[in-house]
Amino acid sequence: MDSNSEFLLSGGGMSFLSGNRSDHFSYGYYSFKGKRASMEDMFVTSVAEVSGHIIACFGVFDGHGGSRAAQYLKNNLFKNLISHPDFIHDSSSAIAKSFKQTDSDLLNKESGEKKDCGSTAVLALLLNDRLIIANVGDSRAVGCKDGYAIPLSDDHKPERSDERQRIENAGGFVYWAGSWRVGGILSVSRAFGDKQLKDFVVAEPEIMEVCIEEFEFLILASDGIWSVMSNEEAVNIVRKISDTDVSARKLVQEAYSKGSPDNITCIVVRFTPLPIN
Repeated sequence: MDSNSEFLLSGGGMSFLSGNRSDHFSYGYYSFKGKRASMEDMFVTSVAEVSGHIIACFGVFDGHGGSRAAQYLKNNLFKNLISHPDFIHDSSSAIAKSFKQTDSDLLNKESGEKKDCGSTAVLALLLNDRLIIANVGDSRAVGCKDGYAIPLSDDHKPERSDERQRIENAGGFVYWAGSWRVGGILSVSRAFGDKQLKDFVVAEPEIMEVCIEEFEFLILASDGIWSVMSNEEAVNIVRKISDTDVSARKLVQEAYSKGSPDNITCIVVRFTPLPIN
């Protein structure tokens, strides 16, 4: 893989959820155009203070039909979320409402565009000792607990029985066109944007909340990783590398070498206390 390729972003950092040394976490990211002609993946790593609480947000957005929707989510989704008055005290409700509002705002912005576009979104929010995962589409969150891969999101694919039933109940249809697709067009069953399929392709997130201290690290990635790699394979790669920037790069390189045909983006967040001097 050419490290000088166009549309390659890498880096990382470390931060605190409070002034306690035990609240330290580190993160690394790597985003690569891969074999696609253009880059439609976007991601966000951000920390903000809300009502005296430090909130960290990590997100991966996998665009389709162009990068406009993914770019819009990168710029607006976390901002809209932390602006919701109920975010601290009723996080799940605030997330659901913010996702819905962001989707509505995106559709309004896209109303004059001739070409439809959309994007998946998987967010990881760190709030005190809570890790909240919100997912729309087939970008994925996977945690490592006691050395094992723990799925923290469930891909929204048209072939999922509950998703297919929801689409058909709304008057849509799913059929095979190289892969299972909504209306024979879209290979994900939930997404932001996609105005022509909006009655069936919703931006309603599935939300999971766990305790941060139960996990060694978290992986967020677009399906450029998951189309060629299992959760267990990804976790085994990251477990051997303490540097999150290096581990994110290694995951992307491994997916590319396995023949991933897509843009490839991942974020690794490691929940490791600082050593005590």
